[in-house]
Amino acid sequence: MDQQNEAAGLNRRIPEAGVALLLLVCGLIVIVDSLRVGIEWADDGPRAGYFPFFIGLLLSFAAGWILLQAVLGWSKETKLFSQWSELRDVRAMLVPTTVFIAAVPFLGLYLPGALLIGFFMHRHGNFGRLTTVLTAIGVPVVFFLIFEKWFLVPLAKGPIEAWLGF
Repeated sequence: MDQQNEAAGLNRRIPEAGVALLLLVCGLIVIVDSLRVGIEWADDGPRAGYFPFFIGLLLSFAAGWILLQAVLGWSKETKLFSQWSELRDVRAMLVPTTVFIAAVPFLGLYLPGALLIGFFMHRHGNFGRLTTVLTAIGVPVVFFLIFEKWFLVPLAKGPIEAWLGF
């Protein structure tokens, strides 16, 4: 194995095996649920699980094959999937977005949205404080007016909106 390649970033084996394993699990879930609802042919045609069952089989077979190839070729040298610096960039976007998604059920959409917009503008966009604050507050206010007042489509609200009477 090339030590310089290993130090440069993540090789393809781990992401390939991880995605294959995830798809295999999804395929098995489809198969099990298809069996639950029925895969046989009824008097009026196929039951609800007939076609999904075969899609689940196909997905499981393909994912299993990829996983098997990844495991059997584990010791072979592979191409680079991504450099560590690129993965740090992905993490810099993924972590705040994950925090945003986790906060929405508890705080609603507007406050976490304002914080996420402000964070990204300040940290990654290098915008000034005034521009960041005005945009971070303005975008959720505009969304509130458009969706809640104009289209009458309620979005997730949290304790702040309840405190304000919405």
